[in-house]
Amino acid sequence: MSNNTQTIAVLGAGSWGTALAMLLGQNGHQVNLWSHNAEHANLMQQTRENNRYLAGLTFPETLNVSADLEKTLKDINDILIVVPSHAFRKTLNTIKPFITNSHRIAWATKGLEADSCKLLHQVAREVLGDKISLAVISGPTFAKEVAQGLPGAVTIASGDQALALDWAHLLHNNYFRAYTGRDVIGVELGGACKNVIAIAAGIADGMGFGANARAALIARALAEITRLGLSLGAKAETFTGLTGLGDLVLTCTDDQSRNRRTGLALGKGKDLDAVVKQIGQVVEGVATAKEVVALAKKQNIDMPITEQVYNVLYKNSSPEEAVNALFNRTIKKEN
Repeated sequence: MSNNTQTIAVLGAGSWGTALAMLLGQNGHQVNLWSHNAEHANLMQQTRENNRYLAGLTFPETLNVSADLEKTLKDINDILIVVPSHAFRKTLNTIKPFITNSHRIAWATKGLEADSCKLLHQVAREVLGDKISLAVISGPTFAKEVAQGLPGAVTIASGDQALALDWAHLLHNNYFRAYTGRDVIGVELGGACKNVIAIAAGIADGMGFGANARAALIARALAEITRLGLSLGAKAETFTGLTGLGDLVLTCTDDQSRNRRTGLALGKGKDLDAVVKQIGQVVEGVATAKEVVALAKKQNIDMPITEQVYNVLYKNSSPEEAVNALFNRTIKKEN
């Protein structure tokens, strides 16, 4: 736990934003959690829990919820954004009037920007300029486990190592470990791509393919994510760390993952729209598949697993057709 307490704004009251706000509050910091939904914000403030996403888990006393953005950001220096990727630019534009160069922005959003396939740090620079310090927080973490106080770890990547270290101290305690790094591109890409692959793993398991297929899929997916990352300037070692292999294994193998559950249902022949509606939260891998495929084509990088997920989601390919396409590829070296 950090010895120096401070006030932090967390923007986004979904499961992950709420869990991080609770972690910061449990570490002794004052937390202003913002929800875009006034009714939901008022309910959380009154009941002292997020009944919609983390029912039964009580907020620490230092956590307050509001739908008033100006109030949430008043006298705040450090802001953590935890909104879905499709709302990332809109959120930045909304807070921009309240931001000065002394503010420091971090985010725990995973994904690429819709239609532009830009990484989120690129979006942040476009909106906020070059003078504000930025950091990305990512790792193999399910929101409920973090909110429950179960062990976990994340990486904070930033070109400003003082900011990365400060966030590590803010999040770190005796059950949650935070590491620092500089590879923003690698950390962002790993966090985005793993959601697409989790859909693939779910499809394979939904079709009854077994543990051998799942392990092979994860290994080959890691290879194609790494290829894309290297083409963009990421570091190879990032993809064998927490935000690469760690997050990939977690999301592909545990049914807490919304992306994996979506794939499981697709593998059993269910309709995508119905599945996403039933899950009731954003399934980031659905939108991200489209953006990763576009980015890979732009970089001239071969990503066969990702492409077949895209075909199932957007081109009406059946899971069986996607599997056949993968297994009928020309024999080649592993690397």
